[in-house]
Amino acid sequence: MSTTKIIYGLYADDADLMNGVKTFRDKGIKINEVYTPFPVHGLDEALGLKKTRISDAAFIYACYGVGIGVLITWYMMNHDWPMNIGGKPAFDWAHNMPAFVVPLFELMVFSAAHMMVITFLIRNKMYPGCEPQNPDPRTTDDKFMVEFVTEDVESVKQVLIETGVEEITVKDA
Repeated sequence: MSTTKIIYGLYADDADLMNGVKTFRDKGIKINEVYTPFPVHGLDEALGLKKTRISDAAFIYACYGVGIGVLITWYMMNHDWPMNIGGKPAFDWAHNMPAFVVPLFELMVFSAAHMMVITFLIRNKMYPGCEPQNPDPRTTDDKFMVEFVTEDVESVKQVLIETGVEEITVKDA
C-alpha cells in the first residue's frame, strides 16, 4: 500500500492563495496544481512556471495561414482561372499580391486563432469526451484550491492551516 496522498487546500481569497503559494515555495514544498475561478495575476511567477510556448505556436499557425492564402491566390489567379485585370500579367503572382493583402491577413488571423484554441484544448485535455479534472466544482465559482501529491501529510496540513486555508481534504493517490 502506498503512503502517497493527494492533499487539497481550499482558500476563500486570492490574496490568501498567493500568500500560501509563496509560503510553500519558501519551505520547498512542491505544489502539484492550483485551481482558480479566474486568472490570478502573478500566480505563474509564484509557482515558478516557465513561459508558455503558445505564442511560438501562434506564429507557426499564422505562417501556415499565410502560406495557404498564397497558395490559394496563386492557384486561382495564375493556374485555375487567369484573368487580365487592369493590364497586369496573370502569370506573375508578385504583381497581383497587393490586391490580396487583406485576405492573406484574414487567413493569418483565422488560422492562428482557431489553431491556438484547438492546441489549448488538446494540451489541457479539455476536448469533448474528456473526463473533468477539477476535483471540486466550487473552484469554478468563488474558491481557490491548491493540490499536493506528497507522503508528508502532516507538514503540508500544518502549513495549510498557517496560511489560512478554509478546508483540507486528503485522498489516496
